Amino acid sequence: MTSILGISAFYHDSAAALIIDGKIIAAAQEERFTRIKHDSSYPFNAINFVLKFAKIKLSNIDHVIFYEKPFLKFERLLETYVAFAPRGFKQFSKAMPKWLKERLFQKSLLINFLKQHDKNFKFENKLNFSEHHLSHAASAYYPSPFDEAIVLTADGVGEWATTTVAIGKKNNLEIKKEIHFPHSLGLLYSAFTYYIGFKVNSGEYKLMGLAPYGVPSYVDKIKNNLIDIKEDGSFRLIQKFFEYSTGLEMINSNFIKLFGQQKRNPKEKITQFHMDIAASIQNVTEEIMLKITKSLKDEYNINNLCLAGGVALNCVANGKILKEKIFDNIWIQPASGDAGGSLGAALAYWYLEKKNKRKLNLDDDMQGSYLGPKYSNNEIEKSLEKIGAKFEVFDDEELLDITANYLSKGLAIGWFQGRAEFGPRALGARSILADPRSTNMQKNLNLKVKFRESFRPFAPSILSEESENWFKPNVENPYMLIVSEISGEKRIEMNEDEKKLFGIDKLNIKRSSIPAVTHVDYSARIQTVNKKNNLMFYNLIKKFYDKTNCPVLVNTSFNIRGQPIVNSPEDAFNCFMGTGLDILVIGNLILKKDDQDIKFNKNFKEEFDPD
Repeated sequence: MTSILGISAFYHDSAAALIIDGKIIAAAQEERFTRIKHDSSYPFNAINFVLKFAKIKLSNIDHVIFYEKPFLKFERLLETYVAFAPRGFKQFSKAMPKWLKERLFQKSLLINFLKQHDKNFKFENKLNFSEHHLSHAASAYYPSPFDEAIVLTADGVGEWATTTVAIGKKNNLEIKKEIHFPHSLGLLYSAFTYYIGFKVNSGEYKLMGLAPYGVPSYVDKIKNNLIDIKEDGSFRLIQKFFEYSTGLEMINSNFIKLFGQQKRNPKEKITQFHMDIAASIQNVTEEIMLKITKSLKDEYNINNLCLAGGVALNCVANGKILKEKIFDNIWIQPASGDAGGSLGAALAYWYLEKKNKRKLNLDDDMQGSYLGPKYSNNEIEKSLEKIGAKFEVFDDEELLDITANYLSKGLAIGWFQGRAEFGPRALGARSILADPRSTNMQKNLNLKVKFRESFRPFAPSILSEESENWFKPNVENPYMLIVSEISGEKRIEMNEDEKKLFGIDKLNIKRSSIPAVTHVDYSARIQTVNKKNNLMFYNLIKKFYDKTNCPVLVNTSFNIRGQPIVNSPEDAFNCFMGTGLDILVIGNLILKKDDQDIKFNKNFKEEFDPD
């Protein structure tokens, strides 16, 4: 038996993953335990969890793999400073003390951290380092159901690479092409995230959700000034408009002059200008991804595509790739960001260093991405009793029937079942659920439960076998990573007056028979749910379908603005009491808001800043 612990840390979304003989056993992000969103610190709690789940001590782990190479990152920092000097000295002087104190000696730092888990841990020949984009590529290829695939990774930046192309064949994975810093599609998208007033490495989802409200009227300005795009999709960013290489901000005064407005303050109202800017950069991103994927298909003539890296979470761009039918099959790592690098690092070592034979798992090697902590009913009851919460206990059939009834009556429900999801999406384990037929549900959930902007769309979870009747293209999408469109017969077309509306005025127009999950452009980021990966969630949707003739539920992450997804029963109860949720269903327990002592009420709305 060979056990490998993968670690990602020190930039954002720190995580740990454990594989044994090539099988994925457990994985989790540190943020879920510390309650610090996108926590970048050493993943002490996540490592403790994966070890405890596997019932193994760190001293018995065979290999520990860190997801990137710190010396290469340090080399980039130095070379970037030299290339741009004397610009960037402020950033350089701020970064250097941390590098000299900690990051340059990351091996020693990691060993000291690891010894805190187990004083008997012997690090000789056990601790190794992967490369950032190799870790991403491995996380996408090895869990995929493909024996051969093109693997495309794109994010902000790893050590030097920002975009890579690899070819996976059987157990082998080889990077063939790279685009290097400072030329980065991820950083370009983040620059616009920053310009519109959202947080970098957090608010990119908002930018994507805002785009359909706008008109892509700035596409030419972006392409003529900011980025040089080649026919094969490769690109170069024009650095005179950006500050991320040399300063502490993403953009500079040249960028602001180009678009004619100052960076938006997060407290300021979002205007049509911001919507049009969002639509424009989303359009450019999609164009680049389509050019790259078409070129790769022509060059390598391989029918399967795997995606990872932060850009792979752009489900709208993924949907465009699928719609163009460039590849026969697409598989996207659900934890595509840096968290997934922990898993990829471990898998890369198992297959590339240890030369192990790969066994394809056509059923889903990621196990639905349900790789995090779980709690027994006994543990849940003890936790809630200790708090002083009031609840009732039901068997599975009663619980499903009661919950489906509540949903059909328009109640918003916190749903906490089984193992937590690994990655940024709630997939029916730590979810907020609601009735998609409600015309007011999107606005109410955003403002009263999630405490976020009203324009943010919600995802539909649908019974896998019913998907073809509601969405196109019809494709298995268990990880909510591809946008589809509402089928024509389910749509409600706009009248002439409604077509004249702009921006947020479009929000309240009913566009389909499931308006709570239909975006303004008739799109939806769907999750197909099957019996194999999540039987409890499948049965709940089926029960709702039996009652309403609608095989769809609103599914959004069980958290509020500025907080990570809930992880423990205590987290779930606190979120329940600090939001407009009506019901909490956790294990076989049901809690009603009206039954709880008012002393547990919390005011989360003012406590956390927008992301």
